[in-house]
Amino acid sequence: MKKLLYLIRHAKSSWDDPSLRDHDRPLNKRGMRDAPLMAKILKKKGIKPDLIYSSTAVRALEFSKVIADTLDIKRKKLLPTKELYMADVKEMFGILRSVDDTADTVFMVGHNPYITEFANSLCNYNVDNIPTSGVFCVEFDAKKWKDIEIGKGKFVSFDYPKKYYTDS
Repeated sequence: MKKLLYLIRHAKSSWDDPSLRDHDRPLNKRGMRDAPLMAKILKKKGIKPDLIYSSTAVRALEFSKVIADTLDIKRKKLLPTKELYMADVKEMFGILRSVDDTADTVFMVGHNPYITEFANSLCNYNVDNIPTSGVFCVEFDAKKWKDIEIGKGKFVSFDYPKKYYTDS
């Protein structure tokens, strides 16, 4: 049995309103362009998650909703997870190991530097930076998420908007 994890960094966020807390910053113009692009790429590749875990930060939830809508994922499968906001590798690993085993494909939408550190901890593929709207996929040979081990994943793919734009 295989389990697929897609680690996704939220799209570019706005700094237009300096009075907003970091948690409350929305997507900016580029983020609103990149989110649907990456969602359409996932759809074109036939990738559809069983569950989407998203940081509760406004920009991450906005991005997750674009993905859910584009991939026809019911909103009840989109799980706002406050622990994903600024979660470190240990915390993200704890969330992953608690995923319902009926889910074989899971998206986790979060923030840097944590999402990149987590990706690097899971498999032998090292990435310097998962850019905004970046999608990094790891496969595990496991029946249960609780059986996942750090460093035992297999790198599958790494995709991001700049592969598709020449003006970014």
